Amino acid sequence: MADRRSVVITGASRGLGLASAARLYARGWHVVAAMRSPDTGLERLRSVTGAAPGDPRLTPVTLDLSDASSIVSAAKSITEAVGAPHVVVHNAAFVAVGFVEEMPSHVVEQIISTNVIGPIRLTRELLPAMRRAGRGRIVVVSSVGAIRGMPAISIYSASKGAIERWAEALAHEIAPFGLGVTVLSTGTFRTDVYDENYSKHYADRQGPYAPHHAGLDRVGERVIRSAKPPERFAAALERALDKDAPFARHAVGADARMMLVASRLLPSGAFQSAARLATGLPRPRALRSAARTDDRKNS
Repeated sequence: MADRRSVVITGASRGLGLASAARLYARGWHVVAAMRSPDTGLERLRSVTGAAPGDPRLTPVTLDLSDASSIVSAAKSITEAVGAPHVVVHNAAFVAVGFVEEMPSHVVEQIISTNVIGPIRLTRELLPAMRRAGRGRIVVVSSVGAIRGMPAISIYSASKGAIERWAEALAHEIAPFGLGVTVLSTGTFRTDVYDENYSKHYADRQGPYAPHHAGLDRVGERVIRSAKPPERFAAALERALDKDAPFARHAVGADARMMLVASRLLPSGAFQSAARLATGLPRPRALRSAARTDDRKNS
């Protein structure tokens, strides 16, 4: 048991985290499933893994990434369960949909707290044990929204861009101790992140951004229909864990690979035009006169 590889997966009760936990458990890993509600999440994990109650290879840990005390408590539980984890997968994220004017300030703070500050705090708590062990890997599950900013999820894009820049810097800091960092830029997978009952939606389809939402809704329906199952992501994660480079970045999903290539090859203006067409947004200055009319009505 002492030699068994251990992996901490945040947000392990659903979506990509659940699929990843199931796959790595099946491959013999000791999975530490970090989640906000272990009572319900653990039952879901057991149903997909076939793990029996009390299985020593499936350890639930309560974790709320927006709560500093919860992070400290979770880190203590993790080190008690597995010592220095071999891998920490920062998968949990808070997603909210809406344009900047539509997004409440407290939601902006929640996104940054959960997607950026929380993972940094958890890593800081676990690094001393990993550094002393002289091995380990931090995996950041990112998004195409970090490659280039995406409309209607601008704050989420900003959070993923921030955590990627942090991961790049972290790799320099911990590589001398034998630790590595991997960033996985993920495309679209079939999870409940697109369910309005799960993600927070603040789109005002009667407001000034109604034409934007109409285009995005049409494109979104096509994208969701073509989304791949989360098990595809889990397989890519497993392959990434076999690498030992001090820093690695992988695009997971055809759309993520295309976005990465386009971002590298296209000038900024050309990329902006391509992204507008792909997302169905109005052309530049198309709504200028309408905005002036609305302002006169409201004055």
